[in-house]
Amino acid sequence: MAEISRASIKYEDNIYNTAGDCWLLIRKMDKNILKGVLFVGLGSAIYGMLATFVKLSYKDGYTTSEVTVSQFVIGFLGLLILNVIQTSTSQKKLEMPDRKQIKQLLLAGTSLGCTSLFYYISVQYINVSIAIVLLMQSVWLSVVLESVLTRTFPQLRKVIAVCIVIIGTLLATNIINMEIDLDWRGLLWGLAAACSFTITMFTSNRIGTNLPVLRKSIIMVTGGSAVVFLFSFFTQIGPFSFESLREIYQNYAESTAPIKAFDFSIFWSYGFVLALFGTILPPILFNLGFPKAGLGLGSIISSLELPVSVTMAHVLLGEEVLLIQWLGIFLILMAIVLMNITIKNRSLH
Repeated sequence: MAEISRASIKYEDNIYNTAGDCWLLIRKMDKNILKGVLFVGLGSAIYGMLATFVKLSYKDGYTTSEVTVSQFVIGFLGLLILNVIQTSTSQKKLEMPDRKQIKQLLLAGTSLGCTSLFYYISVQYINVSIAIVLLMQSVWLSVVLESVLTRTFPQLRKVIAVCIVIIGTLLATNIINMEIDLDWRGLLWGLAAACSFTITMFTSNRIGTNLPVLRKSIIMVTGGSAVVFLFSFFTQIGPFSFESLREIYQNYAESTAPIKAFDFSIFWSYGFVLALFGTILPPILFNLGFPKAGLGLGSIISSLELPVSVTMAHVLLGEEVLLIQWLGIFLILMAIVLMNITIKNRSLH
């Protein structure tokens, strides 16, 4: 009987130890998800500030080419410095990407450049509030993409949260009460930016997740820089320097205003801010956050970009923000809270 009792006690201890280990694992997973939510939310908030500074640079006469080139050049240099510091101070050997990963990240990085270009171009044809609405379509595009890739229907909490985000988005931009003459070119460029942003979020979650964040980010920014440089050459530098390219450009463009000498003052007037908010911090935070939060949840958290953009436009540009718009922002924030409460409760049980 004594041996049976000791065996029973040992068995119960093993059960309690196993249960304790599982509880610690669940809590650790929950913390990782919350960290991912924090990183993605912060990256999206920072990215939301970018539109205001782009608008200010346009008012000062800078072109889309000058804005994007300064953003990616300074961004690349900043990431390069951070990589050197990390490599020289790290106490352990940092993992290097193989050739396949480099090719994949360079290709994936083109979506960074495309997102900036498409979004900045759309603003030239439609209101900023409408462009933001179109860019935020990446919320449901990402959930659909995740559902297609996993061949599963989205969880109910994601469907509800997406619906709340969309309703909040419509209210936050006051699109319902605005009389707007929509330009189809702005709509197309805005939707293209949403698709490109969805690809950026997808690649951040799937490619090179084993690599150091700074190393991964600089490779992606290099790919984005290639797209930006090509755009700058064919829309400003090339037509200004070569008559043949000027003639080609004039056949397809409505205005020749961008055909001028590149204004390098953009680098010290807006370049640092554009690079910090558009190229350096968001890719790092997205690469840190999306692998932890997941594509669907991460894309919903990224909707923070909208209320931040509205607030920045109100503070720095003096744009009027109505009560209905603040209601929309509140709904978006409530959707984010709903997502996190659901995850935590599921983990506790």
